Amino acid sequence: MTSIVLAEDHQIVRQGCKALLEHEPDLCVIGEAKDGVEAVTLVKQLSPDVLVLDLMIPRLHGLEVIRQVVANAKATKVVVLSMHGEEPFVRGALQNGALGYVLKDCSSEDLVQAVRAVVGGHRYLTPMLNDLAIRAFADSEMSTKDGYEKLTHRERLVMHLASEGLNNAEIGEKLTVSPRTVETHRSNLMSKLGLSSQTDLVRFVIRKGFLEP
Repeated sequence: MTSIVLAEDHQIVRQGCKALLEHEPDLCVIGEAKDGVEAVTLVKQLSPDVLVLDLMIPRLHGLEVIRQVVANAKATKVVVLSMHGEEPFVRGALQNGALGYVLKDCSSEDLVQAVRAVVGGHRYLTPMLNDLAIRAFADSEMSTKDGYEKLTHRERLVMHLASEGLNNAEIGEKLTVSPRTVETHRSNLMSKLGLSSQTDLVRFVIRKGFLEP
């Protein structure tokens, strides 16, 4: 039996995916998450075979969720379920360790096939995506590093929240730290990334594929 954690913030979509997956006799959804932080926590607690992840999930962006799962839960394979089929989104997911990428407007069978494929250690892309092109993008830039790699986990959280327009007090409330601590994290991450303004930060996050332009 293949165990699955399903991370999707829209309840109707999540329920539909769960019903679809559990219709298959060899698949079982053992956990559901409505945001990225919860997804990472559930994977750590439940050690599922597969994480099915909406890329644009709130609180912690899907790409960062993938990074953390790949780094800390190596037995869990990641399948991205997204409405975005553009190259930056797909490339970002594959570069960060996802093995599957399924578009939400494709057939329901795609998701089932993706789960079964990644469990077997194979990559699965929605048929309408150009497999060879995506592999080329992933392989050519897999080893590319930038300032993001230097950020601590807390600095990454602050970066994501700041890019969404939250101020230090609002970020501090979400992370249960003081605004002064947030300011320190923000200053450190801006320095590591070589950025000087909020506009630069938003542009960086968009370029990395963490935020829609």
